[in-house]
Amino acid sequence: MPIRLLDLEPAANDDEQELVGGLSRDPKHISPKYFYDETGSKLFEQICEQPEYYPTRTELGIMEQNIDEITALCGPRASVIEFGSGSSLKTRLLLEHLVEPAAYVPVDISRDRLLEAAEELAGDYPDIEVLPVRADFTRPFELPQPKVMPERNIVYFPGSTIGNFQNPEAVALLRVMREEARNDGALLIGVDLEKPKDVVEPAYNDAAGVTADFNLNVLRRLNREYDATFDLEAFRHHALFDDDHSRIEMRLISLKHQAIHVAGERFELDEGEYIVTEHSHKYAPEQFARMAEEAGFSLEQVWTDRDDMFSVQFLVAN
Repeated sequence: MPIRLLDLEPAANDDEQELVGGLSRDPKHISPKYFYDETGSKLFEQICEQPEYYPTRTELGIMEQNIDEITALCGPRASVIEFGSGSSLKTRLLLEHLVEPAAYVPVDISRDRLLEAAEELAGDYPDIEVLPVRADFTRPFELPQPKVMPERNIVYFPGSTIGNFQNPEAVALLRVMREEARNDGALLIGVDLEKPKDVVEPAYNDAAGVTADFNLNVLRRLNREYDATFDLEAFRHHALFDDDHSRIEMRLISLKHQAIHVAGERFELDEGEYIVTEHSHKYAPEQFARMAEEAGFSLEQVWTDRDDMFSVQFLVAN
């Protein structure tokens, strides 16, 4: 059966204006959304397999150990609305253990990635209606109508992606999730926790250099798609923990004084100057609970690993 896509035709941002604005700042910034071209997506899959990178395997372990309790809280005939098009082990684990799920609704702005993930899951789970939505999930969006009326909506946001947003933006995104969950709904979310610097930094500076390749691939993509003139050999990847903001900051450090062009604009970088490509916030449990409450959720249950490195949290709509 062909996939029924609800394409809300999200308006494309003026990417060139965004790039120019980011590179005009001090320090310079490039949005992490440029990580995920075909090469970047494959490199991220390799990052998740590196021994230093704890989030993926830790979250999966938490899900596996607590899946019966998690799905009991979700309840029967739930509609699962995943922010981001997932076909990972975590999404499959959830779908396999839910009682008579009404529908699976992956939401993503990338049409190709969304359809690929939706078709794969629909083929593997023929008894679950898969209803992909192409939308910018940072803003409220229309939900498709499943054939089976769901008992409740469960918004699902695995991984530690919520940490990529600055705190006000993260609260705004949680408010969108609250709106899509509706009054009787809930949120199941992965949240990375505060931990020592010597544990966090190696996860983003793996010995095999995969994260470095992933970070530098941003420049390769900009060269290809935006007529940029980055010399990849003139930059070095580095990620460091910012204690003041409790976050990892991914950087591309210029190895020399150089001029680059992006979208017809010229930018100069001094030797040692850097471009920020990503932040990844690590939360104290009480901090994230306050953010969720501000967005209209109440914390019902938190599951962690034995070392309290990562958490899976279940929150209900107020």
